[in-house]
Amino acid sequence: MYEFIKGTVEFICPEYIVVENNGLGYQISTPNPFIYSGKMKQHVTVYIYHYVREDIVALYGFETREEKGLFTKLLSVSGIGPKGALAILASGEVGQVVQAIEQEDESFLVKFPGVGKKTARQMILDLKGKLQNIVPDFFPSLFNVEEVAAAAAGSGAFEEAVLALKALGYSDKEIKKISPDLRKENLSTDQYIKNALKRLLK
Repeated sequence: MYEFIKGTVEFICPEYIVVENNGLGYQISTPNPFIYSGKMKQHVTVYIYHYVREDIVALYGFETREEKGLFTKLLSVSGIGPKGALAILASGEVGQVVQAIEQEDESFLVKFPGVGKKTARQMILDLKGKLQNIVPDFFPSLFNVEEVAAAAAGSGAFEEAVLALKALGYSDKEIKKISPDLRKENLSTDQYIKNALKRLLK
């Protein structure tokens, strides 16, 4: 139904962004909302997946058509819903995800929130050999964007990052385990999330 929305970024929180277009504010869930921190009040294009079920109607947004395409493929796998698919995309290691599927590396796939051995095996069965047209180059990391000024650096940025990680499905125990190392650095929210996901996927 929707291919993309063009508008200005008006609001960012751990679960979603709000993009204003012609007086309407669209609430759009994205893998990592804080990649838009440097684009507040700026004009952006967000590629949209319109998700409709009996109990939910939601918009999911991505920076590229390729990301949207992979999200759609992930939703086709039994056991993976929108939240799980977003968590996989938010890792910034999409190339590794595709490679893991192609090489049947279940041990890597089960590192994502909500992905157990059964779901990992289903991902391989359903998607192996079917991603070449969507991600021909193991498409670029979500975090290959311009550096964001650390306007909210410090504890505020760290707390926002923690909320975003929880929104992706990571547990308090998992987050606490990596928090001491993360707090040693003074980063923007987006950078905290990027570094945290790298540690969580080790």
